[in-house]
Amino acid sequence: MAIKQSALIIGRQPLVEALQSGRSIDKILFQKNISGEAILQIRQLAREYNVPIQLVPPEKLNGLTKANHQGVVAFAGLVQYLDLQQVIDYVVEKGEAPLFVMLDGITDVRNIGAIARSALCCGAQALIIPDKGVGALNAEAVKSSAGALEHIHVCRVNSLIKAVDTLHLNGIQVFTSEMRADKKIYELSLTDPCCVIMGDEGKGVQPYLAKAADAFFTIPMAGTFDSFNVGVATGIVLYEAMKQRFLQA
Repeated sequence: MAIKQSALIIGRQPLVEALQSGRSIDKILFQKNISGEAILQIRQLAREYNVPIQLVPPEKLNGLTKANHQGVVAFAGLVQYLDLQQVIDYVVEKGEAPLFVMLDGITDVRNIGAIARSALCCGAQALIIPDKGVGALNAEAVKSSAGALEHIHVCRVNSLIKAVDTLHLNGIQVFTSEMRADKKIYELSLTDPCCVIMGDEGKGVQPYLAKAADAFFTIPMAGTFDSFNVGVATGIVLYEAMKQRFLQA
């Protein structure tokens, strides 16, 4: 499977035009201490579209391109990011019960790709990711997803807790795993509108997000081994959701 590589957007005005056109941007690199009217405009547009900005030394930019970068280089996205509320509206208007997956602190792009693939195969409509603290949806992630990242809705938000608020306002319950939870995954009703938060394998879901969850669950395991890989765990959860929604008579 041939995967296209992320393109560079070089220079101030080309980046302004790319942002204004709605082009997907993964990340913007600014040379440290950069200033100017165009830079202020880029910062404003980046806030509007939840595009992260990173300050780097000039050597970093010079290593990326020999062109006159004017202190600005951006990585064009391979994935089109969508507004969460618009995706919710679209799914509901189709007559479907939302089944979303939120990623918190998952940095391994291969896990992200595997999660996207499982999500698409099991009928989930969207992934919700933060603009910082998650692995880039780059060529390796797209390849690991077998192209699923180009077909599932991806919502990039600047605050996961605000995203949870949006879900709740739309009647979508939020579930997450907890080792000491009383409920097994198959005891949750996953036919109702819901979103599952999957966290980093070491740290788990951040406490402030877990506190906002409507219910906790565990995934039963044979023996006493620590836990499943997050990509595998997400696949198990999503398969249970698919079984409840589509496979049970």
